[in-house]
Amino acid sequence: MRMSNGAMSRAVTVRSNRPPVRRTVREVTAAPAPEPTTVGELRASGYESRSVKAEIRANLVETLRAGRDPFPGIVGFDETVRPDLEGALLAGHDLVLLGERGQGKTRLMRTLAGLLDEWQPYVAGTETFDDPLAPVSVPGQRLAAELGDDLPVAWRHRSDRYGEKLATPDTSVGDLIGDVDPVKVAQGRTLGDPETVHYGLLPRTNRGILGLNELPDLAERIQVALFNVLEERDVQVRGYTLRLPLDLLVVASANPEDYTNRGRIITPLKDRFGAEIRTHYPLDVDDEVALVAQEAETVAEVPGHVVEVVARFARELRESAAVDQRSGVSARLAVAAVEAAAGSALRRAALTGEEHPVARVGDLPAVVPTLRGKVEFEMGEEGREDEVLDHLLRLAVAATFRARLAGADLSGFTERFAEGGTVETGVLVPADELLDQLGGVPGLAGALDRLGVDEDSVSPGQVAAAVELVLEGLWLTRRLDKDSVDGRSIYGG
Repeated sequence: MRMSNGAMSRAVTVRSNRPPVRRTVREVTAAPAPEPTTVGELRASGYESRSVKAEIRANLVETLRAGRDPFPGIVGFDETVRPDLEGALLAGHDLVLLGERGQGKTRLMRTLAGLLDEWQPYVAGTETFDDPLAPVSVPGQRLAAELGDDLPVAWRHRSDRYGEKLATPDTSVGDLIGDVDPVKVAQGRTLGDPETVHYGLLPRTNRGILGLNELPDLAERIQVALFNVLEERDVQVRGYTLRLPLDLLVVASANPEDYTNRGRIITPLKDRFGAEIRTHYPLDVDDEVALVAQEAETVAEVPGHVVEVVARFARELRESAAVDQRSGVSARLAVAAVEAAAGSALRRAALTGEEHPVARVGDLPAVVPTLRGKVEFEMGEEGREDEVLDHLLRLAVAATFRARLAGADLSGFTERFAEGGTVETGVLVPADELLDQLGGVPGLAGALDRLGVDEDSVSPGQVAAAVELVLEGLWLTRRLDKDSVDGRSIYGG
């Protein structure tokens, strides 16, 4: 099919097939570590100690004043979650992020490490990363007394100051707090020696941020061990006379149903958290589209209208009475659906010889059933799961068709089929074959413009993707007939 240059316009392609660059907690170091290597040099440099929460508060205030985003990569929380989170951090509160699965709670926790100072000094060799000006551990205090201003100082990057633990039912007090190290005892030390303690995750995250994922899954007797950490800021290990004042920001995540189903956060522990912040799924389609664009790693081009269909499909699932809304519909479903549609396009290209694979709305019905494991249905829907998914997908396609092409002159398409002509498409029908069947259609240029196809880089796959949306939309709005046979769709006739 030949197209004039005027038929094409802007491209709306959510992702290319190039893997995205992901910024994780272990970010690339922007600057070398500071030079002081002893406590004496550190004091001479003007260094002053401050708590983790004071550090985060100061850096957050500076970030907000500079107009920078303190939580990069977090989508859809600007007017809801973010003000509460910023207020809790500025107040110096430990906090719980409460929300259904797939709402970005873990991602949000990890972004907090970006509010720490880039480099932090500590007493070299201490397991608890003691403040050189105020050591808290027995080894750190002993070294400080022995060496004075010659106490060696090392530096750690903020990416090493974030610790994370998935709170599973088999987690022990030793994992979190610490326990007696039999190797140290075997080396000749007495059981009463505090240096025989092998510290757990919390002491080893001292002067940093600790993220506890799925806190309600932690056994209640283990949750009790966190009381002192959150209130008195110290730890107790077995019968040791040991007080280890910890400097931590503790951030936990939980699902609302976990309070009564798999487990719960016991009341005294909830009382020790300063804030409970409720998260949510994206409230706008544009936010859902932006989230998918950020997270999906696609192997073929996925046009913007296909991503919009998936975003609307996820929203339909979250509003459907047939779906268990207590479980939620994770944002990972939309991401996986877009990636699966791209995989279907690549498979079509491999089997048919297409040069430039582009996902189409016709790829979605085949891949949506593979996502059933991400959706929990209500008890009365057994046996109807695929029917529910197909119905909600059609609603999403129709909504996208109306949003993108409302008011467009599509009479050329309907007239093309008025005299009995047909167009056959399917997951294995290449773009060239589909366009050859359609031929020249008045109004196609306007539809391509509405869908943002770039006239300078248009490909048959992009045009075919636009055509499929138009044909499916006309069928869903009852302006065109459609038959489905052996996985192929025949429009017209």
